[in-house]
Amino acid sequence: MKVRAYSIGSNMTEALIGSNRFLISYHTPVAAYIDGEGWFRTSRKWSSTTSKHINKWLQGVAAKEISQTDLEAMLEVA
Repeated sequence: MKVRAYSIGSNMTEALIGSNRFLISYHTPVAAYIDGEGWFRTSRKWSSTTSKHINKWLQGVAAKEISQTDLEAMLEVA
């Protein structure tokens, strides 16, 4: 498995794992695109900066809100 990470802003990184994409704000996964399943965002409330990172990355996409635990589990199995 190949993992690629790209800085897309200050304290904002996109990690590509196979065909799945994860938004990392500071050092925490907070949103994802899972191939065949769609867009997801954490339901946990973080700082206003992290909320801005999520909204910028999703760019108006309707993402399903899931728990932080479930989002982190997606990263572990990707």
